[in-house]
Amino acid sequence: MEEIRTILEKSLHIDFIGAVLSNPREKTGTTKIKVRPVLVKNELLFQCESYRNNQAFHENYNRAEAIEYLTRMMEEFRQLQLDTKQNQYTALVSKKGKVTVKKKGRTGESKEIDLSHNRTKNYILQEGIPVPFLCDLGVMTAEGKIVKNRFDKFRQINRFLEFIEDVLPQLAKDKEVTILDFGCGKSYLTFAMYYYLHELKEYDIRIIGLDLKKDVICLCNRLSEKYGYEKLKFLEGNIADYTGVEEVDMVVTLHACDTATDFALAKAVGWNAKVILSVPCCQHELNGQIWNETLAPVFKYGLIKERVAALITDALRAEYLEREGYDAQILEFIDMEHTPKNILIRAVKTGKKAKNQDIITKCEKHLHISPMIGGLLGDKGEV
Repeated sequence: MEEIRTILEKSLHIDFIGAVLSNPREKTGTTKIKVRPVLVKNELLFQCESYRNNQAFHENYNRAEAIEYLTRMMEEFRQLQLDTKQNQYTALVSKKGKVTVKKKGRTGESKEIDLSHNRTKNYILQEGIPVPFLCDLGVMTAEGKIVKNRFDKFRQINRFLEFIEDVLPQLAKDKEVTILDFGCGKSYLTFAMYYYLHELKEYDIRIIGLDLKKDVICLCNRLSEKYGYEKLKFLEGNIADYTGVEEVDMVVTLHACDTATDFALAKAVGWNAKVILSVPCCQHELNGQIWNETLAPVFKYGLIKERVAALITDALRAEYLEREGYDAQILEFIDMEHTPKNILIRAVKTGKKAKNQDIITKCEKHLHISPMIGGLLGDKGEV
């Protein structure tokens, strides 16, 4: 990797703009590394942002440390793209380790380099632009400034909208799109969905929010009328009993407790929903069932057993959705206010059903569990 070291030694200085290590040799482990210069206490450092398991990790290195780290890490990647004010480098590494380097000189005006340690994130909803529902819900001031103790909520709303942005290709632009939000609560995210899709993206959108709290439902309906959101309605009701529609485009269920999430997922499948976004909460069901002799030393610790049962609950939910013709992912969200749960299940309808019932059955028998989602969806798979 001497060619890579040479590029780094020539480039890691005050005119360095950034670099990306990509195309990993192995699918597991670090999938990408982004490098940028930062100025910390008047010292030029190089921040390396590595991506593993849908998470980002940051480390700052001085010049010598960065050269050593990046040279070593390039043994795990096939491509390096590096920019300075003067040059652009592309380095490709073959399967046999041969390095090919292409260098291109920059022409025209030099690119400005941002050396700030904490860059301002480019949120979908930006600070400084007042959003009526955020002002009324106490997240923003009338001038668009984020209320100091509500910044976590502001981040959470924007993170959720990023998930919505990812599934836009699944939502029709030429007809009304129906979204059901189960357990909507104070509806920060419900209003955010409507505002983003209707006001910013100009979709013909209809959203129905459902919750058991009558006072919350009344408040949300008043706010919806105030903003002129004609197709945003809130209803008092239970997830398991709701029959107000026959088909929906997207189902959202955030912090629905325990098996309420299973009822929402089963309803979504029955409605042939194109997209499902679910942040499960309070997964108690399997904690009372799960048992395995080999894992007895693990399960004797109540806290560990509870967490393992919760993770298995959500993993099996994703597997059942795959069986029903969805491409299901388990992603990291942002902790909700009242719970540290931060897993989001995102499922997109493909129509291609996974033949995984045999695997699901073996897993359930091995752990002596019978999850609600399986009973609700029925034994439709291949055993």
